[in-house]
Amino acid sequence: MTTTHQAPVRLTRFAHGGGCACKIPPGELEEVLGALSAPPAATDTPLLVGLATGDDAAVVALPAAGDTPAQAVVSTADFFTPVVDDPYDWGRIAAANALSDVYAMGGRPVLAVNLLAWPRGVLPFELAREVLRGGLHIATEAGCHVGGGHSVDDPEPKYGMAVTGLADPARLLRNDAGRPGLPLSLTKPLGLGVLNNRHKATGERFEQAVTTMTTLNRDASAAALAAGASCATDVTGFGLLGHLHKLARTSGVTAVIDTAAVPYLDGAREAVRDGYVSGGTRRNLEWVAPFTDFGATDADTRLLLADAQTSGGLLIAGEVPGAPVIGELVPSGAHSLVLR
Repeated sequence: MTTTHQAPVRLTRFAHGGGCACKIPPGELEEVLGALSAPPAATDTPLLVGLATGDDAAVVALPAAGDTPAQAVVSTADFFTPVVDDPYDWGRIAAANALSDVYAMGGRPVLAVNLLAWPRGVLPFELAREVLRGGLHIATEAGCHVGGGHSVDDPEPKYGMAVTGLADPARLLRNDAGRPGLPLSLTKPLGLGVLNNRHKATGERFEQAVTTMTTLNRDASAAALAAGASCATDVTGFGLLGHLHKLARTSGVTAVIDTAAVPYLDGAREAVRDGYVSGGTRRNLEWVAPFTDFGATDADTRLLLADAQTSGGLLIAGEVPGAPVIGELVPSGAHSLVLR
């Protein structure tokens, strides 16, 4: 569904990109991070998930104490430029996206702090208040405290959260735990990137995209754990293909995608057809191309599968009620991704 909706200030005009499409390209990021290494810190809280696997969040273990069982602390941060013009919606989307990293690890967010960059003297602080109000709304819905944060004067507006969560260390969802024979389930449709790009260019408002981006991945995470899953990731700025490539590579498997089973938002194919494809999406596709057997998949479908999502769904190695199965993991082959 589209509507003509002009916000008092078009926030997306103040951003060079939008949402998770602003991420540093995955190939460039891996080149930088690959040079970083450090010996384990001397502590009684061992690092369970860190930089090595490129997972959604970092996780440390807290030892059991008395009658208190062992717990895992999940830590993440996520922020980005305006993805929509409405400041309240932007705040809700950014908060849901930041909380998603905790859910993607099988955790429960308990505390968040705001991260705000604002061009003071250019945009009124009333808009910033609406952004923060949107973030608070989503955090409250998630049962997560918001305990302050940090702000800076910046020529480009940015907003997000640093989030701390708790999880059972024996029941984490990790991107390196995929095994051959597991189905792949996707909990939200694709197409957020191209619809957001169209919104930025035309001002059209896509309610189906806003609803999808502001839906917490809480229930999907709980369903994955209830189904016994141990491998998952969320689908954000690197697109389905980028995040699935990372999962397959670090798990030592090949992912086969049934392209006809992948769900898309209404209007997504039309947005690709009309050219509303971000540079981030094209860089995602370029990055995964050497590792992918595209088969007979057409060019528009390839772009949608690489579409840079903002606050997308969970990609789960396992079957989850209510989520379509879009493929499976098989023994490692010549490619990490195979499209059929």
